[in-house]
Amino acid sequence: MAVDIRTLQNMYIDSCGRHAVLPNTAVLSGLFKAEVKKSCNELCSLEIFLDQLKDIDFPPLLDLCVSIETSEIEAIDIHNGSSRVLNGEYALSLMRAFNQKLRVVDLQDSLYGKDFLRELSQGGLTCEVLNLRSSRFRKLNMTGEFVRIRTLNLDFNTSLTSFRENCFTCMPNLICLSMCATRVVNLWTTVAALSKLSSLVELRFQKWLCCNETGSSSAPSGGKFDDQCELGQQNSSNNDPPSLNISEHADISSGAEEALINMFSFNDVAIHPEVQSMVGDSSDDSEVDFSTHWQEFDYMNSLSNASPGWDSQVNLQDEVSFGTMCNHSEESSAGAFTRHIADLALKYISCHASPICYEKHYREYMIASLPHLKTLDNLPIRKIDKERAAVTFSQHFEYLPYKQKHRESVVDILYKREIKESRSRLKNKDHKPSYPCRNSPYSYTRSFCAAKVGSSAWPLLHALSVSGSDSGAGRRSFRPRQFEYNPSISSLLVFGTLDGEVVVVNHENEKIVSYVPSLGAMNSVLGLCWLKKHPYKLIAGSDNGSLKLYDVEHVPPTVTGTYSGAGSVTFDDFEQLTSVHVNTTDELFLASGYSKNVALYDINCGRRIQMFTDMHREHINVVKFSNHSPSVFATSSFDRDVKLWDLRQKPIQPCYTTSSSRGNVMVCFSPDDHYLLVSAVDNEVRQLLAVDGRLHMNFEISSTGSSQNYTRSYYMNGRDYIISGSCDEHLVRVCCAQTGRRLKDISLEGRGSGNSMYVQSLRGDPFQDFNMSILAAYMRPNSKYEIVKVNLLASCDRYRESSHSQHSQPSNSMGG
Repeated sequence: MAVDIRTLQNMYIDSCGRHAVLPNTAVLSGLFKAEVKKSCNELCSLEIFLDQLKDIDFPPLLDLCVSIETSEIEAIDIHNGSSRVLNGEYALSLMRAFNQKLRVVDLQDSLYGKDFLRELSQGGLTCEVLNLRSSRFRKLNMTGEFVRIRTLNLDFNTSLTSFRENCFTCMPNLICLSMCATRVVNLWTTVAALSKLSSLVELRFQKWLCCNETGSSSAPSGGKFDDQCELGQQNSSNNDPPSLNISEHADISSGAEEALINMFSFNDVAIHPEVQSMVGDSSDDSEVDFSTHWQEFDYMNSLSNASPGWDSQVNLQDEVSFGTMCNHSEESSAGAFTRHIADLALKYISCHASPICYEKHYREYMIASLPHLKTLDNLPIRKIDKERAAVTFSQHFEYLPYKQKHRESVVDILYKREIKESRSRLKNKDHKPSYPCRNSPYSYTRSFCAAKVGSSAWPLLHALSVSGSDSGAGRRSFRPRQFEYNPSISSLLVFGTLDGEVVVVNHENEKIVSYVPSLGAMNSVLGLCWLKKHPYKLIAGSDNGSLKLYDVEHVPPTVTGTYSGAGSVTFDDFEQLTSVHVNTTDELFLASGYSKNVALYDINCGRRIQMFTDMHREHINVVKFSNHSPSVFATSSFDRDVKLWDLRQKPIQPCYTTSSSRGNVMVCFSPDDHYLLVSAVDNEVRQLLAVDGRLHMNFEISSTGSSQNYTRSYYMNGRDYIISGSCDEHLVRVCCAQTGRRLKDISLEGRGSGNSMYVQSLRGDPFQDFNMSILAAYMRPNSKYEIVKVNLLASCDRYRESSHSQHSQPSNSMGG
């Protein structure tokens, strides 16, 4: 027979007497309220508020837990208030002591510290609803037992950026998940983690709300959702746990919903820098962050000061959040379409959107990748939505590299290759090959890559750890500012530092091959270029104009601080240098910088032979020779122009000029010189036909609205793929160079809180497919720089970083 509640009260009072503790009035009140619910035929639940308990209340309550197991109490709901009183270890032990009757655990704005959250994540809970709003997870890794959990709320966890690969495998019955106002942005890792949730049907990273005809919201859009939207609110008439309640107006018309969806498809939505730098850097490598004072953050409010320059496009802040119309100075068909979209959007607002919502085709990607999902961001997923999502996914994303349709095992690929080799001459009775011959000589290599790249959303990232013995300061580290792979020797990589050093390393074993100290002759090394026919020679240039040719075979390999100058040639200075590049015959090199001029140097005679003046209207950020013609080169300038030149025609007039909509940061030729890859400010990346400058591919990467978001892009796997990164973002994007489809995004995550690492520069490995290196920086004063090697063919669910030395604020606008 179940123990009645009155008996429970007496048992609790007796236990308090045994422990010489006065009964806690909040506990007695909770038991009384449970008795009232029982008498009213409501769910007999006991509510416990942790902020009303002290450590001395813990022993009697623990005794009570044993009796509650066989009592009339049907459910236990635990909440914490605005202050921490009870010890975190006691609080967690109490939750677990209630066992199967634990229903709701509401720990929003938790003050119990990272050890508490880590223990909760790793040890698990038996609750059905877990509310961790405004908690301080940095990378979610919930590996404990959460078998009964059906609803999880992680809203306003403004440090949460990503997930461990298996963080949701312990939640087989999770139905509803909310992550509004988090900092999650990577579609690939997010979907890979969520795909482990076999029962998930409701998901939200933002909340679409319906407004009335006057444009006001039907629900508050402030720091808290209303009761109807709040996770953790329980309907007292039944035992079912709460879900992500859909707004009564969520079933909107097809036209209006399509308009809303298209807003996120064609807009370059701006993420204000406050959103990206909201959480500071820390030396703590914990998965839980407590480095800042926490508060709920409205991402829509953060967009109000953004200025992405969306001529004739929808301003998300004005037209979606506040339901107002854009005012355009000129009438245009695009403007009319925008106003039509705005009219449809007047009834709907988006609250607390996470950055992932602003990724192009976010909704379609999620729907196509999570087929069991029924509701996304409070909007129902209909059959037409799934059909549209499948089409959009196939148009804009690559499921596997090289257009592979299905993932194959490496064993199967090897077997098919052996079958082809042994039976290529055998024909069946219809005189057809018994195994279909593949046309491309690289088909098997590409199949291997597809099998490996597609196996995990978490590629292997490894910070290049190079240090040398300094006679004056013991062990020391470097502060890289620019780097280049050796085009002839696969193991060699050179980087120049902020201190003017030039360091050649074997990046495979992380050993220093040669070292050239600064000796006061150079400042930050911004220009580096290897010679092609002399693989141990390179040109190095610094921002103070110093230019030298080094033969690293004659440079001492140890960091001793002494350098005789042997094996080096000094050239005439080029003031405010940002870029150098050697032609294919190793006879000439070019230098550009913060001027409108380009200097031509003769390597053999060691002097400058010509200065080309006024080649652009503003300074020339990068100059590049073609890979095969020794006389053809391209220049990119912040005047928005890219120009192709030929030394044989005395470069007074360019062969052609093509323009970007923003200032150009980078230009480079494809390895076969068929294309020019142009990168302009704020993710404007285009591929041009090198022969005449015609547009071949616009990669349509979402802009951030920042005029300081300097973007750099390079080729990978020959000319098959491009990699692109920007200095205001922590993502590197991998796109097919022929179709523009996005293959994968790579997230850089540094130590401490949040995604504080950003892309300074990057290069594809010329010898290993789907390998690259990224020069990453922390965007804070005295921040660190490090070279991160990325192997997309190897997977790892943990990114362990090595310790690195102190680094400086990046000079984002300079150099390639």
